[in-house]
Amino acid sequence: MAVLKHIKSRNANYSDALEYLLFQHDEKSGKVLYDDLGRKLLREEYYIDGLNCEPMAFDVECKRTNAIFHKNQNQKDIKSHHYIISFDPKDAVECGLTGQRAQELSMELTRKIFPGYQALVVTHMDGGNHSGNIHTHIVINSVRKYDAPREDYMTQPGDHKAGRKHRSTNKFLEHFKKEVMEMCEREGFHQIDLLSPAPEKVTEAEFRIRARGQKKIEQMNQAIKKEGLTPTATVFQTQKDFLRKAIKECSRGARSFEEFQDLLLEDYSISVISQRGRYRYLHPDRNQRITEKALGTDYGREYLEGLFVRNAKMLHASTEKSEEHFAEADYHINSMAVFYCHTQSRLVKDLQMNVKAMQSEANVRNVKIGNLQQMANTLIYIQEHGYDTRQELEADMEDARDNLRQVQKSVETLNAELKTLNLQIHYTGQYFASKGIYAEFLKAKSKKKFRHEHASEIRDYEEARDWLQHFYPEGKMLPLKTLKVRKIEMLKRINNQKGVVGKCRERCTELEIILHNTDMILKGNFIERQESRRKTADHSL
Repeated sequence: MAVLKHIKSRNANYSDALEYLLFQHDEKSGKVLYDDLGRKLLREEYYIDGLNCEPMAFDVECKRTNAIFHKNQNQKDIKSHHYIISFDPKDAVECGLTGQRAQELSMELTRKIFPGYQALVVTHMDGGNHSGNIHTHIVINSVRKYDAPREDYMTQPGDHKAGRKHRSTNKFLEHFKKEVMEMCEREGFHQIDLLSPAPEKVTEAEFRIRARGQKKIEQMNQAIKKEGLTPTATVFQTQKDFLRKAIKECSRGARSFEEFQDLLLEDYSISVISQRGRYRYLHPDRNQRITEKALGTDYGREYLEGLFVRNAKMLHASTEKSEEHFAEADYHINSMAVFYCHTQSRLVKDLQMNVKAMQSEANVRNVKIGNLQQMANTLIYIQEHGYDTRQELEADMEDARDNLRQVQKSVETLNAELKTLNLQIHYTGQYFASKGIYAEFLKAKSKKKFRHEHASEIRDYEEARDWLQHFYPEGKMLPLKTLKVRKIEMLKRINNQKGVVGKCRERCTELEIILHNTDMILKGNFIERQESRRKTADHSL
């Protein structure tokens, strides 16, 4: 799928663009790379052409054009526009796309889209993080050098004349995207609809963050696996990924924006507000909100509010069926009655003790419906896990608690080992740091005077020596470098086990909720009993 990206630049030094396109740069820092002799490293494979300019003199010719038309003289002026066409990696394998062919197609497109402009067209064979996608950079001077034919996307009179500045309007971008899509269709390349908003919007920057984060996780997991342990995290997640996952989970059962707000805040510590017709989300680790536009259409107000309406309708229908089933079922005999519900397990709430429910009849109804949901969800859980009796459920809960205690004990043991290892590192370092002074002390003619002058160093040496002699009875010390490597590995093991502790704790909490809700269900007539208790409480006020 060809993807189009646009970047505006106020940099008056056009040679920076040329340098970036021709020479290798570090992905993280963005700095140019040099060889052993201090020379800039050229990119391994690239194709370069110029439109209305000599490509290697792009910077000089752009400045000359600006001077002729007295444009781009101020710091705030947009000096150039940078467009990137990224082809799908599968185009090279399945469609025979080469760098040379991508360059030819991009030059044809540039002549059609940017007539009269000075343009630098460069095709690279590999994207960031070795993603393998062929992509072309089109950098144009913002000032048109020659007159060009008038086009429909030009919204201002005289936009086609020499000396006028390029404006990347929505109409122009729509025109550009259509041309890219038609080119891909003509050549048989993989292509998506560039004109429709993406259900899940992932920018190039987010893509690169994902790739770097995933690489780090894989490296860490390799070290963990060498220790015979199982990694807890295998997929890197950006802040936007975290938001998308949370929104999907919470929107499945929400019937209103207010309920959606509560679920996001309660389960994921995410704040969401509706402002200027859009949803804006605040990640727990951020100070600035992320708008729905940055996440994709599936996370916006229009899509989610439609989902809330559908959820409410489905819930109403399922509630009616559930109430009929509750009237007929005897849960003392059959506790396997199943209701379908897309919510997470939570504790069934007591209407009499619920502050929110006391505020209005509408809240009472919401709590009652929520209780029905959770009871249905509980029964689904019971069936999926094959529990036939309450005793089996309780036994699993006790096993989960035992597992939690064992893992917690393992973490305590590792922390104790880490404490000892830290002492080894401390005294080993102290030993070698003061060993030279102590050697001089042994050679000194006046040992009393030398000890007085270097009392702290000698004391440090003797303290470290005595501790190490006790720790290493055989006298063979481990090198400081080995100890530091062990510490890194130990910290990784501890972090891994802490992750396991978290999962075990979640398991215990889950089973406790299920057991509590099961007891409430097995008591029978739960909803009616709560309603009766609430009315009695109201009369007593």
